[in-house]
Amino acid sequence: MRRWERALLVLEALCERGQAAGHGWTLDTELLPPRQQQVNALESQGLVELACREDRAELSVLEGRPVRWAARLTPYGRDTLAYGQSRPRAEPPPGEAAPDRQLVELIPSQMAALRVFVGLTGRLRVPPADGLAEQVRTGSCDHGIKRWRLYLTAEQMESVAYGLWLHRMTGSAAEANRFGREYGVVYSPARASDNSSAGGGAARGGAGVSG
Repeated sequence: MRRWERALLVLEALCERGQAAGHGWTLDTELLPPRQQQVNALESQGLVELACREDRAELSVLEGRPVRWAARLTPYGRDTLAYGQSRPRAEPPPGEAAPDRQLVELIPSQMAALRVFVGLTGRLRVPPADGLAEQVRTGSCDHGIKRWRLYLTAEQMESVAYGLWLHRMTGSAAEANRFGREYGVVYSPARASDNSSAGGGAARGGAGVSG
């Protein structure tokens, strides 16, 4: 589990317990010490507020016992939790990837070129394939290997090949060549002329890729 996912779990726990208590605070008896330490770490990020001496005194009166530790979400913590629970995710749960989609991992320069391509939707005579812009917008980055992960249909992969061909024609061939080597999808203007579409101009098998 990634660090931000663990942080969201902590924020969710604080939110649920604070709402159940009615006063918004999660008390020392409701979280084990290791989880309390995780909460303490989130305080430095401004996501959590720890109860001061006066707050603990008031909570002790309410609880009828000494309260030595309590925490609650700050407005920033609540916003982080709300966003984290609603953030777009391109990667489907394990085992639930659609059978017509393929996992594609792009290096940063390929992803940058693809963002330019989908950003030109509406200005291009051959626009990006349906759904490609959404995949680019919600793509997740594996920072360990510095790759952007997208799940694409065959049509979307052909559209990527076209976008990287445009990038190649205006400066850099490395991104299109790499895509051709790794996924065997290469855009060819000659095939496009024959088929009257960019999709028809993308061939699988790596033919036509140059170093």
